Amino acid sequence: MEPKSFDTQMRELEYFHALRLLPGAWAVIRVDGRSFSKFTAERFEKPFDIKFHELMAQTTEVLLMELDGIYAFTESDEISILLPPDWNLFDRSLEKAVSISAGIASSQFSCKIGEPVTFDSRVWLGATMAQVCDYFSWRQADTTRCALNGWCYWTLRKSGVSARKATSMVDGKGVDFKNQLLFEHGINFNDLPAWQRRGSGLYWETYEKVGFNPIKQIEVVTSRRRIKVDRELPMKGEYRDFIQQILDRYQSQPNPPSSDDRSTAIEQNIEH
Repeated sequence: MEPKSFDTQMRELEYFHALRLLPGAWAVIRVDGRSFSKFTAERFEKPFDIKFHELMAQTTEVLLMELDGIYAFTESDEISILLPPDWNLFDRSLEKAVSISAGIASSQFSCKIGEPVTFDSRVWLGATMAQVCDYFSWRQADTTRCALNGWCYWTLRKSGVSARKATSMVDGKGVDFKNQLLFEHGINFNDLPAWQRRGSGLYWETYEKVGFNPIKQIEVVTSRRRIKVDRELPMKGEYRDFIQQILDRYQSQPNPPSSDDRSTAIEQNIEH
């Protein structure tokens, strides 16, 4: 058999290798931690730990930069990266978008925490801006639901209730019941940090940087971009408006981050 023919036959067995994200579609890459329930229970405070949240925010920031995304949302062990319709990294290869995003998240988080962890990845596609707003509204609503359930469950556990009983006490109960349960334990759900109840958003912002021109011996001001970590996101209709503004801003000035922006974003991470 000719080497070239053999190579062609082998490549034909690489399933999904030719799949591309639909042209002109908005895409969201969502990564999730694998077996993180057990992993976090053994290493972090429950139901929420600011140290874990910071690790997730840092992982999200790297994904947003490396994937040339325009917005990211993170809650618990989940990260969503929004890619614009003209995104062309990896020639829009679905296989590479999924595998590389999972690899970046896994390696980044592992390096930060000092032990191996893994993330899986999937892709969501939307044809319109309205669908993109729907997606992020959906993920934020899930954030609120999970946060309320988590606070109820772990409040009961810490009060001496068994895992089985705590689950049965919360399962199938309405929002009013769960809020009342927390209130009876001295917790007002609405007073908890916004990042726990609504998730955190990461996006590019413009700022002015003062430099010095050694030739002209004068100060110069340049416009640069960096990633902002927003832990005070609005909710419901206001959150949809917030996402729409990000989409409109991109549509009016589609300007992917440069390599200088990427290094600056890393330097500015601590500020936010």
